[in-house]
Amino acid sequence: MKALKVMATIDEQGQLTLDHPLIIDKNSRVEVIILIPEEETQDTSQAEILADFRQAWHEAMTGQTIPVSQLWEELEHE
Repeated sequence: MKALKVMATIDEQGQLTLDHPLIIDKNSRVEVIILIPEEETQDTSQAEILADFRQAWHEAMTGQTIPVSQLWEELEHE
């Protein structure tokens, strides 16, 4: 069996519509596996996100940063 990965949309009636036509032999049966991304729960409020961004911006503008090389070193030693 040959596998193809394509993107598609499921409409209100539950019908699958491919983003692009398949370039394969026509009139053949296929097996379809649908992978649906799980919805992430968003518990963070917009105000919290904005506060975090302001803090990060302040730290970046005042030089309170860590070099990327140091971050990589720490990750490699874990």
